[in-house]
Amino acid sequence: MSAVQHTQQVTPELRAWILDQARAGAQPEAVVASMTASGWHEEVALAALEDVLRGFLDERAKAAQLPPPVTVPDPLPRQGGLPGTLALPDREVRVLMAMDEPRVVVLGGLLSHEECDELIALADKRLTRSETVQTDTGASEVNAARTSQGMFFERGENALCQRIEARIGALLGWPVDNGEGLQVLRYLPGAEYKPHYDYFDPAHSGTPSILKRGGQRVATIVMYLNDPEIGGGTTFPDVKLEVAPVKGNAVFFSYDRAHPSSKTLHGGAPVVAGEKWVATKWLREGVFR
Repeated sequence: MSAVQHTQQVTPELRAWILDQARAGAQPEAVVASMTASGWHEEVALAALEDVLRGFLDERAKAAQLPPPVTVPDPLPRQGGLPGTLALPDREVRVLMAMDEPRVVVLGGLLSHEECDELIALADKRLTRSETVQTDTGASEVNAARTSQGMFFERGENALCQRIEARIGALLGWPVDNGEGLQVLRYLPGAEYKPHYDYFDPAHSGTPSILKRGGQRVATIVMYLNDPEIGGGTTFPDVKLEVAPVKGNAVFFSYDRAHPSSKTLHGGAPVVAGEKWVATKWLREGVFR
């Protein structure tokens, strides 16, 4: 160690600052210039930068082991500004909120109140205790994390499902055949769905058999069919977001990697008063069979 390095010690705070600059895309020359302008000797600045960048590159290498990103649907253009409304073939939908990471879009009036009521009426007589996919086998099972009642419509099962599915396809620019059938859920007071991911975990042994039916899930759209009195919002804990359940509105989110880095951990907050009805649509990479 040189005499210069003895007199100037690299602090944890400086290391953190260098790492922040690297993550922000700053060029090494600019980082060294900033450090020397602040009184750091060039020799110390270069040694600190080399050490920190070595760790940064190791971190990036580990990140490269994530599942590769895939193409996902999106209701909005990524450039050119946020539109206030989206004109679909049979309906105009309002854009109420959008964020990029994770990609979450809240839509106003995706369904009419009459469509919401009809969907509830068709589903009501077929409700059973909701199940989740058992990831090690691909089968369905009752799970304590999901305390609702639910049912599935086959894709295109009736005229209402066909109309809603065609609307979602136009909204997202995604083939109707790449969608699972609509699932309708009813949550009574106290019922909830604890935070979870919608993609199928690549690490689980049953995932390959699940993916044979249409590939990985890449997006979700949750449509609110009524107005609960209190509670029942859709929560995104990683980004501290909660979407209020408003009849006819919907929340869309996508996940281009089947990994927690997608920040799409989400749940259904407990219903405090009244009941909550939702219809959920999952989109797959390929044709869902």
